[in-house]
Amino acid sequence: MRHSKMSLRQTVSEYLLLTAATFILVTGIYLFKFPNNFSFGGVTGIAIVLSAVTPATPGIITFIINMALLLLGFIFLGKDAGIKTVYVSLLTSAGLSAAEVLFPMSRPLTGEPVLELIFAIVLPSFSAAIFFNIGASGGGTDILAMILKKHTRVNIGTALFLVDLGIVAASCLVFDAQTGLCSLCGLLAKSLVVDGVIENINLCKCFTIICDNPTPICDYIMEHLNRSATIYRAEGAYQHNEKTVIITIMKRSQAVELRNFIRKTQPGAFIAITNSSEIIGKGFRGFN
Repeated sequence: MRHSKMSLRQTVSEYLLLTAATFILVTGIYLFKFPNNFSFGGVTGIAIVLSAVTPATPGIITFIINMALLLLGFIFLGKDAGIKTVYVSLLTSAGLSAAEVLFPMSRPLTGEPVLELIFAIVLPSFSAAIFFNIGASGGGTDILAMILKKHTRVNIGTALFLVDLGIVAASCLVFDAQTGLCSLCGLLAKSLVVDGVIENINLCKCFTIICDNPTPICDYIMEHLNRSATIYRAEGAYQHNEKTVIITIMKRSQAVELRNFIRKTQPGAFIAITNSSEIIGKGFRGFN
């Protein structure tokens, strides 16, 4: 019963986070990407280019393409398409269509294309990092990537990059050189921002503590920080004194507390703190 309540709470938290991230995505696309015709890949990039040569708006085209890709996903992937990805894709399409009705925009928000390009990159990339971090995606071309991965031997990263590059080239032809160059910058910067955000979301601190009295430190780690630690005996190379080495890993906020506690109670202890964004195990990622 308790496990089911925790699972329900986790599911609700994840979908609330997905909803918030989707709102950020829609904001970045609608306010900054659509008005400036920034076309650096994905379904929204295709929609921007097509909207310039058809009567349909970018929001409507995004909705149509997303629905077609979702249908392909169900045909070729079945349930592997992922409920979370379907939820994000539907919410994004509906959000963009609603924004066009409620807040119509006939021109860019400001007169600074570089400033708007930054927001057009950062906001969607930040939301994409949140999606990936909890096992979802923004749908669209990600579904196409899943189909290619399952049914072909095509290098997915290269294939998607070439598609995105083609969209950028099309934007140069349909719009102007400035829009095309801004779109190219967005394409190059997008993956870097996503990787950086994911790394910072998952960043943990790894402690290696060498001390004489491990008991107070271990008690503080377990009772106050609700973490665990590994200890083993060691010997100093200079004076051959017996030492204890404690290894523990925790979130950044907890790391500050532990560091301050050790400096206050055992100022002679040696502490080495390193960063890691790939911790797999109980209490962290990848543990079932």
